[in-house]
Amino acid sequence: MKISNLQKYILKKIWHTNKIKVSRYNFNSFYHNKKKDPKKNLQIKIITKSIERLINRGLLTGFGEKTQYKLFINKVKLTPLGRKITKKILGEQIKLPFKKK
Repeated sequence: MKISNLQKYILKKIWHTNKIKVSRYNFNSFYHNKKKDPKKNLQIKIITKSIERLINRGLLTGFGEKTQYKLFINKVKLTPLGRKITKKILGEQIKLPFKKK
């Protein structure tokens, strides 16, 4: 299963918090250290899409409101499969940014 850097960040952030349900607004800090960060509106849309994809894969459970047309996610929680994948991610070595010539 291929997981993006943002999705890995979301899973790690939930894993390291002591709370069962984590607010989705904690994930905005992913873009603070980036050189070229997208605008705030685009950041929110990207994070929302990543959370929805993690929910569709069965790694997260979302809590919020569901209307006829849209899903509003306020808090998220790891599922047992999500815990297993997160442990696997935490065990991987970090790749160093070597310059290719």
